[in-house]
Amino acid sequence: MKNLLLTFALALTTLFSFSQDSKTSITVTIDNVTSDKGTVKLSLHTADTFMKGKGLMSTQSKIKDGKITVTFENVKPGDYAIIAFHDENENSKMDFRENGMPLESYGMSNNSMAFGPPNYNDAKFTVADKNLDLNIRF
Repeated sequence: MKNLLLTFALALTTLFSFSQDSKTSITVTIDNVTSDKGTVKLSLHTADTFMKGKGLMSTQSKIKDGKITVTFENVKPGDYAIIAFHDENENSKMDFRENGMPLESYGMSNNSMAFGPPNYNDAKFTVADKNLDLNIRF
């Protein structure tokens, strides 16, 4: 009987721990891309990676009729921000004018578009236990 109770308790604890480690998905739609030429590249960031290099996850999508939809799968709960840009010439980098202004369209989560470089606190959102649908505007 003691072994049965111990086994039951262990099974219950294991199930509870799996439910605490739930992962969700983030589906991002951009529906105002200026042309179908090139791809849209997106990356998921934390405060530690935002505007400092490679994100935690990255993806890209071909454009159809000025629209893309991508999904980041198995995202752990926490605070994140998404940066997206239209890589029209498909050189895998954001292109800039001589004065530092972007040549290619870009956007970020929460559609925060202030003058100057993007700010993580303006773009961040929280992932909890439900899947998210986000719309980013260029």
